[in-house]
Order: sequence, then structure tokens, then C-alpha cells
Amino acid sequence: LSAMSSTPVPVPKPLLPSPPPTEAARQLDELLADLGHMQSKLAAAGQGAGVPVESLLDNMLGSLTRDLQELGITAAPAGVCAACRKPIAGKVLTALGKTWHPEHFTCARCGRELDKGPFFEQGGRAFCEEDYHQDFSPRCAYCAGPIREKILTALEQTWHPEHFFCAHCGKMFGDEGFLERNGKPYCHQDFLAMFAPKCQGCERPVMDNYLSALQGIWHTECFVCTECLSGFTSGSFFELEGRPYCELHFHQRQGTICHVCGRPVTGHCITAAGRSYHPEHFVCTYCLGRLHKGTFRECGDKMYCQPCHDKLF
Repeated sequence: LSAMSSTPVPVPKPLLPSPPPTEAARQLDELLADLGHMQSKLAAAGQGAGVPVESLLDNMLGSLTRDLQELGITAAPAGVCAACRKPIAGKVLTALGKTWHPEHFTCARCGRELDKGPFFEQGGRAFCEEDYHQDFSPRCAYCAGPIREKILTALEQTWHPEHFFCAHCGKMFGDEGFLERNGKPYCHQDFLAMFAPKCQGCERPVMDNYLSALQGIWHTECFVCTECLSGFTSGSFFELEGRPYCELHFHQRQGTICHVCGRPVTGHCITAAGRSYHPEHFVCTYCLGRLHKGTFRECGDKMYCQPCHDKLF
């Protein structure tokens, strides 16, 4: 009997990027944010056209900064983006202890922007929920899919609780638990039917007390004479064609029952007219004298010596 346990998967709670620490002048934020979005669009377009986008954008930012300074507005950078390593002049996103341009805070696996929703952290990197589970959640031994919520541990493997069932009949396991064979779980009924040794008498599984005889095992109540179904109280039995027999029915099957007394002939046997006799019972029916092969006569199913036969018949 093996043990199993079901516990929640230790998945970290999704995190949310921190809001800006303070809100500067609204008009300046909107202007710088627009410039940031324009920067992303121009970068995408410039990659295909071979335009030196980085230089163009730096010039635009420098020009904007000078114009603001002439108006008496000093725009101090909000930080340095952890992705592109450039100053953040507009909206700033704070996550994982660092600052980012909102459009640069993306999933480390698929590249999707994470600024508007929850994310998961692993090894100092951010992941969207789907990619986090695909890369880091434990896998179910049955379906190989990631386990997102409750996890069941059994047979040194992890499973979705709904995927841990009998490998033969597909039924879920109840209070009786399960039995294991070759790394697979089975209910008790199927395990016994498939793997338990079978009784030579009734062919049902042998689960507890048994006898070993005739190159097989038997329920104690099934090891009886094949003919009369009586047990072997003396502890001895006779074997014929792989089956057990009591002495009487063994000799009866062998044709060695004395025609006169009806008991088995276990020693010297005389066979005459297709019948077996104890030597002491092979006698003349009339005078009871011992008969000898070749010197008797048969009448009906009875034997006579030659003189008695001549006298009577």
C-alpha cells in the first residue's frame, strides 16, 4: 500500500508594478509619455528602414529638454531604465527593485508588456502567468501539463489530483488507497485480478493463507480430491495429470480397483478379462481356490477354475 498527499502548489503570488512615487506636473508627464510612445513606434519603423533611430530620438529629447529649460521648467530624469539603460524622462514603472520604461518591462520569455497586469518573478526576471507556469510549475506525471493549483504527490511524482486514478479501470482511489506495480497505481480489485497469484483450484486470486503443491498454489479449502472434493486429512494425496486425488479415486482413475472387494490394489495386481484383482481375491467363485492365469474359465463376470467350470457348466 502506497501513500499519497494533496497539497497546494507553492506558486508565488503575482506581483503588480508600483505606481509612480509622485505625480509631477500633469502636462509635462503627458508630453514626455507621448514622446516615449513615439520613441517605441519610431524604433520599430526604423529597424526596417535602416534609420539611426537612437540618434534621432536622443536629439529630440535634448531639444525638448532645452525648450523646457528656457520656459523655466527643469525635467530631472526619474531614473534609469533597467532594460535599455537610458534615463526615464516620462512615466516610470517600478518593479523588482528597479525602474523601467513602461514599454520595456516585458515577459522574459514571450516579450509581452507587463505594465498593466500581474506578473511572476523568478531569478530576478519577470514572467507573464502562462510562461511562468510553463517554465517553472511542477508537471503532472499523467498529462505532463503544469500544475497550477493543488498538487498531489505519490510514487515519487507529482500529479493533478483529478489525474491520479487506477491505471487499469480509471476509477479514483477511495479510503482504501492504491497498490503500485511498475510505477503505476492500481485499485485493490484490479491489482489482485492482474498481478496476484491464482489458485490452481478455483483460479481466483490468493491473498492470504495458501498451500503450495503440484507446482502451484492453492487456497487451503480448494486443495481437495478432484473427484469427491474431500480433503486430505492424512496429509497425503495422489497426483494424476496435475490434479490431486484421494487414494480410492486415484486408483479408480487408473483402473486398479479390485473387482471383488472394490478397494484399491496398491501392491501386486492381477489383471484378467480387463479387470483388476488383489492376488488373494483372484479365486474360483465356486470352490474359492486360487486361480492362475491361463487355468481359469469365465462365465458372465465370474471366474472359475477348470474343474468347477466343467462340473457346473
